[in-house]
Amino acid sequence: MKLYDYRPAPNPRRVRIFIAEKGMTIPTVQVDFPNKEQHSDAYRKLNPWCTAPVLGLDDGTCISECMAICRYLENIQPDPPLMGVDAKDKGLVSMWEHRFEFDGMTTVRDAHRNSLPELKSRALAGFAEVPKIPALAERARGQVERMFQALNTRLGETEFLAGERYTVADITAQVATDGAIALDMGIPAGADHVKRWHEAVSQRPSAKA
Repeated sequence: MKLYDYRPAPNPRRVRIFIAEKGMTIPTVQVDFPNKEQHSDAYRKLNPWCTAPVLGLDDGTCISECMAICRYLENIQPDPPLMGVDAKDKGLVSMWEHRFEFDGMTTVRDAHRNSLPELKSRALAGFAEVPKIPALAERARGQVERMFQALNTRLGETEFLAGERYTVADITAQVATDGAIALDMGIPAGADHVKRWHEAVSQRPSAKA
């Protein structure tokens, strides 16, 4: 296997953290996004959507999209479990991961891609050029505040998002939180449960992946 990666991007980082938590070693290939290697014919054969990450299997199969890659890795190496251990647990992990995919990753992406000058026509990831909408960036900043409110409420009930174990739901919320902090939308005052959780997950060795 090999992982097609772009280190500065948040979505590949989610998969790298997952791999590190599994204790797996998977060679990586860095895709030169600034020079548009993701739009090359060779890369389009791996992933027509021109995004990263992509997991290339030994038989030539390519799997893109973060949760699809994580689900494949969970199936080939179930321990430690990062996507749940029984039907209820798997449902809860999936639910919390999806909530912070939508309320966290997507929101931070909108704030990022609709505000930075260098992303003039790259408001959405992928093969198409999409112009920025500055109003979306402003709306996203308000949504990030609501993300932290929801995260703080949940983490006041349990140690990690889906329960008492670190899971892929925490990975998604962790990367979303780090993205918000990088855009000067840090953890708000009073969100003590988020601060406790973020400090704990940031100290895990996988956070450096």
